[in-house]
Amino acid sequence: MMSTAGNGQASDAAAAWATLRTLATPTLAQLFANDPARPEALTRRISWPIEPGSSAEAGMIIDFSKTHLSNEALAAFEALAEAQGFGAARDALFGGGIVNPTEGRAATHGALRGSGTDAQVEEAEALLARMGMLVEAIHEGALGEVRHCIAIGIGGSALGPALAIDALTRDLALVDVHVVSNIDGLALEQAFAACDPATTLIALASKTFTTIETLTNANSALKWLADNGVEDPGGRVIALTAAPDKAVEWGVDETRVLPFVESVGGRYSLFSSIGFPVALAVGMEEFRAMLAGAKAVDDHFRQTEGRANAPLIAAFADQFYTRIKGCQTRAVFAYDERLKLLPDYLQQLEMESNGKSVKADGTPVEGPTAPVTWGGVGTDAQHAVFQLLHQGTHLIPVDFIASIGPGDQLDPAHHRTLLLNCLAQGAALMAGKSSEDPARAYAGDRPSTTFLVDDCDAAALGALIAFHEQRTFANAVLMGINPFDQFGVELGKAIAKQIDSGEGSFDPSTQALMAAAGLA
Repeated sequence: MMSTAGNGQASDAAAAWATLRTLATPTLAQLFANDPARPEALTRRISWPIEPGSSAEAGMIIDFSKTHLSNEALAAFEALAEAQGFGAARDALFGGGIVNPTEGRAATHGALRGSGTDAQVEEAEALLARMGMLVEAIHEGALGEVRHCIAIGIGGSALGPALAIDALTRDLALVDVHVVSNIDGLALEQAFAACDPATTLIALASKTFTTIETLTNANSALKWLADNGVEDPGGRVIALTAAPDKAVEWGVDETRVLPFVESVGGRYSLFSSIGFPVALAVGMEEFRAMLAGAKAVDDHFRQTEGRANAPLIAAFADQFYTRIKGCQTRAVFAYDERLKLLPDYLQQLEMESNGKSVKADGTPVEGPTAPVTWGGVGTDAQHAVFQLLHQGTHLIPVDFIASIGPGDQLDPAHHRTLLLNCLAQGAALMAGKSSEDPARAYAGDRPSTTFLVDDCDAAALGALIAFHEQRTFANAVLMGINPFDQFGVELGKAIAKQIDSGEGSFDPSTQALMAAAGLA
């Protein structure tokens, strides 16, 4: 269960929240003045080998010092984590316990990168090896010439692959992959226009193999292949699913079905066979590097306690700003073009996981849960939304993410200017600037956290994704909610089916809109 707190623990949690609400909040300037060692005390580094077996390491640092977390607040949050049973919940997550009580499931995405029980890790490795053999066979020409792949999915089946492919194929793609999620036919037509049907595979990703948007797009893709002279369109399909029997029933050859286990949730599934399009594009060696970076974060999260634990500190900050300071949003800005899709990915991960109004036991939550995650890419965003961050009336905690190593081969001035802007924005949000002209005054004292990876490679991407997975889990434990179900996405789908079938009664506004759209 997500919450193991009894009455005594519940009262301890209430006491921790009460303490947090009564604590004074020094300004950021005061916090730094009171503790000159604050940057060192609130910066964490997570490292991983540059190559398997190598003593040389790469990694990322996370600087939390520009948040308003004082020593007193950190102590209260540590007490809250203990009261909410954080240690037991974490053990259950990696030990195969039921951490998704509404669906009676474990959440075994950690096992995909080697963080789980021996049996779970062994099963995950066997499925990964199966995927690897198919990827290598395709690269070696076993399915004929393959130059393109249209990867069809939605939600977690698309957002993760899209992020990874965009991030890791800037220099070279072994196969040109186009990720299509939208049921809008324009999205699929755009992919068709970029691909040669004679050399195109279809990667069909659906956990249940019942997702209407995905299957509709898949049928149109098969028709496109047939209309363009492909003799066996079905033979060009690779299925990625937790329901292999349904994939075979749909028409996919069982040798081209890559399963993953039911206990891996869609938004946590990138490291499973859902990542097949990524491996196809960049190769299995790069895919395994992504797994290694993720495992480094898992190991840190499992083995580190209290404020030393970086994802847990991130959750402390999230809770501080959401529940104590009433912030409704959190902004994420990647100062690296390779990470421009990261805010989109994090929107689903965080808002679908923790956008709940009841706790794991079914009782109402006592306060706000997930903030609205939004963001963009620097430096573009500076000229679009940073006006509000610096001088608006909203208090919005900001995450900055950057790579020390450049992704381009141009004049180093490009990357230097990029990093200068990234670090300057965090400094400016904190310091502000006074002026006799109110329109030119900056209040300052606005919080940010900075992530710096040594290089934005496959391992770093895996680490960033795993970090935010564990941050999301830690937030859920602190609030006592279940981050692994998502029933909120079902109601709209059910009503769409009612509209399509002509069943059900609807409000006058919807009826009028149905008539205007030609659906009545």
